[in-house]
Amino acid sequence: MTALALQIRSFGRRLGETDRAWLATAVIFLVLAVLAPGSAPGEAWGAALFVGNSLAQVAPFIVLSVALAAYAGATGADNLIARVFNGSPVMTIFAAAAFGGLSPFCSCGVIPLIAALLAMGVPLAPVMAFWLASPVIDPAMFALTVGVLGFEFAIAKVLAALWLGLFGGFVTHWLVKAGRLQAPLREGIGVGGCGAARLRAPGPVAWAFWRERERVLRFRADAMSTTLFLGKWLVLAFLLESLMLAYVPAEWVAGALGGGGVWPVVMATLVGVPAYLNGYAALPLVSGLVSQGMSPGAGLAFMVAGGVSSVPAAIAVFALVKRPVFALYAAFALGGSLVAGLAFHAWTL
Repeated sequence: MTALALQIRSFGRRLGETDRAWLATAVIFLVLAVLAPGSAPGEAWGAALFVGNSLAQVAPFIVLSVALAAYAGATGADNLIARVFNGSPVMTIFAAAAFGGLSPFCSCGVIPLIAALLAMGVPLAPVMAFWLASPVIDPAMFALTVGVLGFEFAIAKVLAALWLGLFGGFVTHWLVKAGRLQAPLREGIGVGGCGAARLRAPGPVAWAFWRERERVLRFRADAMSTTLFLGKWLVLAFLLESLMLAYVPAEWVAGALGGGGVWPVVMATLVGVPAYLNGYAALPLVSGLVSQGMSPGAGLAFMVAGGVSSVPAAIAVFALVKRPVFALYAAFALGGSLVAGLAFHAWTL
């Protein structure tokens, strides 16, 4: 097959992927029009407003993470970052989990940074540790959690983030050593279109990359491709979330999670994935449920599971990595959140 034919085939594959994302969005609006023709304009407008507001809320994190990833590639600093994560597996997993708990990235905003790290050749284990710990807590969220739910709950959330990162990191490390989970990124996804999971030969880092035209062009290309990739999937994800909020009664969520015992912790873990809004909106919801008798352990499980694997985050992760990695990510999110919730439930008895 000629080089031109390969380029045409690659372009067609990428176009098809884009079409599927936008096609799914269009189909959802079409279904709204068919099922509720009288209220379709209002439903569509409300969904569009929700998507726009949600994108605006995560925009600062998206812009920051995209800029960091593109800057690392344009300057050549990506290999320096990758080499830091390629040290002792135990130390890098601990460092990644701890750094994840301090980083300001949400579950969607961390996606481009994860894609960049994996494309640089960073081992999957520390990346998974950072990926799982990052959405659970950050300094601002810690302060707000102390104010709304108390210091004990905030500390429990920090420990849950560390536990989730370490649990996912070390299990992933064991699976990789056993020969599993090779080349985690989907084909064609990576910084600057590079999906190779290996390090380049290190060269001098040009921190002021804007002085070289080639590096400027790479920065623009990386930033644009990553932004477009995220945009199409986040629009679909937030659209699905808006429909869930519109058609799933809040009373059902409260009824499912209320009460004491172990069962509400299990239900909170499962319900947290589709019903989770964002970390800030979840605080008053969990506070109200706890005041109505829900155990703090169930509240912690709801916030941790929802924070890591909410609908927008799950869709973005599914579009980024191969299915075995996605399944492992979901299993870590649910299993780790359940264990954290049960442990906090036992602590508060």
